[in-house]
Amino acid sequence: MSTKESSDPVFLQNEVSATEPIETVQIDKCSVTMLGTAHVSKASADKVQELIATGKYDAIAVELCPSRHKAIVNPDAMAKMDLFQVIKNGQASMVAASLALGAFQQRMAEQFDIEPGAEMRVAIKDAQAAQLPVILIDREIGITLKRIYHNVPWWKRMGLFGGLIHSVVSKEKVSAEEIEKLKEGDVLESTFSQFAEDEKDLFKPLISERDEYMSARLIKESNANNYQHILAIVGAGHMSGIQRIITHQQVNDPDETISKLEAQPVSSSWLRYLPWAIVLLILTGFAFGFMRSPEIGTAMILDWILINGGLSALGAAMAFAHPLTVITAFLAAPLTSLNPTIGAGMVVAAAETYLRKPKVEDFERLRSDTTSLKGWWNNQVTRILLIFILSTMGSAIGTYVAGFRIFERLSG
Repeated sequence: MSTKESSDPVFLQNEVSATEPIETVQIDKCSVTMLGTAHVSKASADKVQELIATGKYDAIAVELCPSRHKAIVNPDAMAKMDLFQVIKNGQASMVAASLALGAFQQRMAEQFDIEPGAEMRVAIKDAQAAQLPVILIDREIGITLKRIYHNVPWWKRMGLFGGLIHSVVSKEKVSAEEIEKLKEGDVLESTFSQFAEDEKDLFKPLISERDEYMSARLIKESNANNYQHILAIVGAGHMSGIQRIITHQQVNDPDETISKLEAQPVSSSWLRYLPWAIVLLILTGFAFGFMRSPEIGTAMILDWILINGGLSALGAAMAFAHPLTVITAFLAAPLTSLNPTIGAGMVVAAAETYLRKPKVEDFERLRSDTTSLKGWWNNQVTRILLIFILSTMGSAIGTYVAGFRIFERLSG
């Protein structure tokens, strides 16, 4: 086989074995061999071990982000999580989503009798044993989840959330057809596969953006470190995208591409002002109510407190919050809803954390407890996350319901 030496990435060969496809692309003087793995296949893990053992590679690239890599090399890291800081920093929803994805992995492990991502574990272990650098080429999972959420129209987000929860807690066995899909993707694609098939707004941040991101990371690392031969271990479903991007030189500046794809999604300018506009309308409604009569104004305020506080308290109660936490939700939601900088869920979850601080064993049981709906309620860590989510949703719904009730009184 002849190669062409130039400064341009050039596609060299395409070999496909019975189960693990192998493709090689050239980036300047660096040859990148991509092994397409099935994340539920022991054969993939064996193939990784076999290739690293050849000694042909001077670096191993893996389809992992720093968070997922940390979870592999330090599985007890979650037990050291500062839950109060998670809530304070507004990361509760992202942590809950990450735990849900981890629970999906655990369910796959139970059905296939193999730890999903075993090939990544083998790659890290064998690379370290061979004293080879491990390159993390995937985008941070939290950023991907945020970009997925941002890319989905707001009216579809509840369906997305519901689908994720169903995929986590469902006790149905994965069908033969779904198993074939699992062999071509990773845990993110597997979890969202039912949506990614039909929704182009999910395909972009979930698959195509990550293809571009991993391509840029491979180009950057190969150029910066003068590697001669990199073994890149990626889900088989990413291979064609990475191959196309590198072959057709679709990444002109890897640093710029990485920066662009790591950018946190920003809401439209008018959406940022929407919460303040709603607050202004509510306060204006109160003012007009008292101008018409003290009785109407007082009734409006009572509606606001009972509806907003009541629905937030109901959300907390549905998550089996401490009675004092439920009372906190009732009292806090009507006030926090008038201040968009502070969410009701943050106050309520912080109260629950203070009243019933999670124990060490709660963190230790996270992996097993999150695989069932009952476990999410029984484990104090996940219960606090549920309290945050449900009390926030209750307050948000209450804001709109109470708002309509207020203007109904004005028009009556």
